[in-house]
Amino acid sequence: MPLISFPARLEALAAADPDRPAVSCLGDTLTRRSLQSASSRLARELRDLGVGPGDFVTVALPNSVDWFVAYVACWMLGAVPQPTSAKLPPRELAAIVELADSKVVIGAPDAAIGLLPATTATLPLGHRSDTSISDDALLDAVSPAWKAPTSGGSTGRPKLIVSGDPAVYDTDAPLPLGLEADGALMMPGPLYHNGPGVWACQALLAGNHVVLLPRFDAEATLASIEAHRCDVAYMVPTMMKRISRLDDDVRLGFDLSSLRVVWHLAEPCPAWLKQEWIDWLGAERIFELYAGTEAQAVTIITGTEWLAHRGSVGRVTSGEMKICDEHGNELAVGEQGEVWMRSTRETPTYEYVGAEAKTLEGGWESLGDIGWFDADGYLYLGDRVADMILSGGANIYPAEVENALNEHPDVHSCAVIGLPHDDRGNDVHAIVQADEAQAPESELLAFLAERLAAYKLPRSLEYVDGPLRDDAGKVRRSALRAERIAAH
Repeated sequence: MPLISFPARLEALAAADPDRPAVSCLGDTLTRRSLQSASSRLARELRDLGVGPGDFVTVALPNSVDWFVAYVACWMLGAVPQPTSAKLPPRELAAIVELADSKVVIGAPDAAIGLLPATTATLPLGHRSDTSISDDALLDAVSPAWKAPTSGGSTGRPKLIVSGDPAVYDTDAPLPLGLEADGALMMPGPLYHNGPGVWACQALLAGNHVVLLPRFDAEATLASIEAHRCDVAYMVPTMMKRISRLDDDVRLGFDLSSLRVVWHLAEPCPAWLKQEWIDWLGAERIFELYAGTEAQAVTIITGTEWLAHRGSVGRVTSGEMKICDEHGNELAVGEQGEVWMRSTRETPTYEYVGAEAKTLEGGWESLGDIGWFDADGYLYLGDRVADMILSGGANIYPAEVENALNEHPDVHSCAVIGLPHDDRGNDVHAIVQADEAQAPESELLAFLAERLAAYKLPRSLEYVDGPLRDDAGKVRRSALRAERIAAH
């Protein structure tokens, strides 16, 4: 196979069309050539700070063109970019840096510097290399892992999920993720999360123009698709819902004819919401992917397939999956249990640092999801094992209750958890971002009673002002539960 390094691939793209936009974030744009120049300068600074092949560099930057400069600079040195949120509390950031033994933190806040290991250098948020530094190409290098995102997992302790793929590009392979040559990707999600980072980096390497937002905004997402003629967009259902809730004269006022593919992933998508998007844009444009950051196995489903298998996340397209009971015995079609995955590659898809995989004999691993297969091999997901609520002997899946709550027009976001009860074991508790005057408890419970069995209805309801999911659609139910138990 004609494999070349990521830096060599990006240099070839820059040589072929140096003035083509590579990445934009609002009014800030880097062309292919200016991205190479900025990255070369930063790579030299990182090298002077001790970064070499295989070293981790923590990238604590918000969505910006600087995020890409940092990533490309790491690849130029054969180092491994290790992304984290720019909003992490200082102690949490320090714990990740210590775990990674990072040589440099790019974007380190002042409050974290005193907590970092003495061997870790820092570059502040907003740092840009002086133009007096040479931007000549460096010696070619290949990072042993092209990314190393973090995850708190169900334990809440940080871990690194180091990619099993080096930073090499197959010039003969078909473009992934529905991308086409010289296309444009709309990326409104936070790049430190695995999905947005993967889509954005693969689009960059494919020669696409990556269009970013500093943070998700429903109207700005549609405006950017129109302005840059984006043909692929990345979404999570939280974003889809906020776009769907725009006034029709706003939502329908943008020209989205350039869009060929809309991906959604990272959290369960309610059937009613997916149907709205299919009705709006057409089933042929809507694609869903299910996988973990670990990428042992993947399922994909098109909107057209989904109409025949409503609620499914698709059939397995790489790796293997099976459903097992709590004893590890494989279950029959239609029976619900834990989803187990196994890579069919000769080399590992990832390596944990700071954690161990949950395994079964034979190389099977679990991310803790519950699901089942239908007779046609389509996978359907329930919830995470750790999040399931056992109340009065009945299993209740928070996502099902959340999907029903989110259907209410005055609910902006929500999270459902189980709180301890002396008799029933747990009671369903709903945390809702909504105006209590517009959506009183009695109205919400009546709304849910039309959609859920009585035993699934919340026995308590709490109103909050802020969103409960981040822009990547993630919610930490375990943390919400622990906070409320501690408070009482």
